[in-house]
Amino acid sequence: MKFDVDVVVVGAGIAGIYAIHALRKAGFTVQGLEAASGVGGTWFHNRYPGARCDIESLDYSYSFSGELQSEWEWSERYATQPEILRYLEHVVDRFDIARHFRFETRVVAAEYDEADGVWNVTTDAGDVVVSRFCMFATGCLSATNMPAIEGRRLFEGESYHTGEWPHGGVDFTNKRVGVIGTGSSGIQSIPLIAEDAESVYVFQRSPNYSIPAGNRPLDERDRRLSASEYAERRRLSWESGGGSPFIPNPRKAMDVDEDERRRVYEEWWTRGGVLFSKAFPDQMIDPAANETAREFAEAKIRDLVDDPATAEQLIPVDHPIGTKRIVTDDGYYETFNRPNVNLVNLRAEPIDGISGSGVRTSAREYELDIIVYATGFDAMTGALNKIDIRGRGGRTLREEWAAGPLTYLGLGVHGFPNMFIITGPGSPSVLSNMVLASEQHVNWVVDCLQHMRNNNVSSIEADASAASSWVAECNRQASGTLFPQANSWYMGANIPGKPRVFMPYIGGFAVYGRRLAEVAASEYEGFTLLRSEDRETTGSVV
Repeated sequence: MKFDVDVVVVGAGIAGIYAIHALRKAGFTVQGLEAASGVGGTWFHNRYPGARCDIESLDYSYSFSGELQSEWEWSERYATQPEILRYLEHVVDRFDIARHFRFETRVVAAEYDEADGVWNVTTDAGDVVVSRFCMFATGCLSATNMPAIEGRRLFEGESYHTGEWPHGGVDFTNKRVGVIGTGSSGIQSIPLIAEDAESVYVFQRSPNYSIPAGNRPLDERDRRLSASEYAERRRLSWESGGGSPFIPNPRKAMDVDEDERRRVYEEWWTRGGVLFSKAFPDQMIDPAANETAREFAEAKIRDLVDDPATAEQLIPVDHPIGTKRIVTDDGYYETFNRPNVNLVNLRAEPIDGISGSGVRTSAREYELDIIVYATGFDAMTGALNKIDIRGRGGRTLREEWAAGPLTYLGLGVHGFPNMFIITGPGSPSVLSNMVLASEQHVNWVVDCLQHMRNNNVSSIEADASAASSWVAECNRQASGTLFPQANSWYMGANIPGKPRVFMPYIGGFAVYGRRLAEVAASEYEGFTLLRSEDRETTGSVV
């Protein structure tokens, strides 16, 4: 059996960076492959105005190095894209990671060779890297979704997707701008675009809930947490439901009176952004509890928007609050008080097409100089589906997932030996702090590979029954919540023809971590492990 490296890592985002570091530290040879010209993943590509993380900076950072934690100084409570990218570049430089990546190298195929027990990973240049293991750190939000609007290519002005933003920026000065989409990237970019543009038309099909970030500069006290304070913050994060050190109110929303509910909601509204959905433990389970949160948020929106008719159009009517990811914004609702900002309700006047001069709805034509597509991503599976991944018998991952992603623990796929997906469907992933989620997965995989090396094991593969049971468990837990009521990207509902399945594991970050530990402690229950001498004997279990 000949191979170039022990592990190929696809992707140089947060997970891929840490994977290279951890694998190398454990003594494995590794080759990273990245389509972009630099590291950062989603933070390399998403450079649109206002791009900002919705996890606090002190928590949205690696925990594997105490020295790294103490030396890096964040400037804001919620970091913007440029600062996060600088941080990741600093990590790569500090730990000498870049030399293990080939940049501007897109992986187009990965095929498992059953005879030799290796992965042949093919790049867009035609090169093939042979490895024992293949780790996909391709990210959950990296495959951009461009809507199939008739005439889109006819537009004679400038067009941009927020997920593929020009590195040199875009000049909106005195331009007529149309923004299609009001998810995170639309909501974050619209206020800054409006500051420069002559006019902004916001084409909204489905309004989303958004909550001010409550952002502020971090002072010296914030940045210089003592070692013990940071250790406790990290402990709380690892033991939490979402990877951040915040604990919901101990009492249910419907077990307290209205004054207490308002006090708690005000506290979590002030805390900012996505965390609002965690104010009470029953908020995403009990429709009555969710209704109280919705009423509170909608009253805030009406207070922020001057025109009552516009405010009502900005309030969602099609999903419980929090079942689509709550956006963390900076002045979004107030932007609609500007005279140069106009809301176009696509429920009332849907888009008929795009012409050479702008967007044409059923009511009129909007002449534009620039169109911004803030239409999100083919989440969680899109990046993997762009690669021709083939396991045993030449079966493709696309075929395996035709009815929805089927994984064991979000890590392994039956029929694809020695392949690992980092923060894949069936794991907490996008419902958690993605930095700690990446560390959680990478640490588990590296420990697994060390176990295999120490015990002369050559192959590990998720059992079909374990994968089916795990997906059933994920579905069972999701069905006990309000999340499936929303047509969200969690469900794949933003992509025409994509199976409608709730993709993340919703049982909680810490609960999931304990499950990972249990599986490892039980000699990797749910996986079939083959010793080197038994690899060709199907079903031989270590």
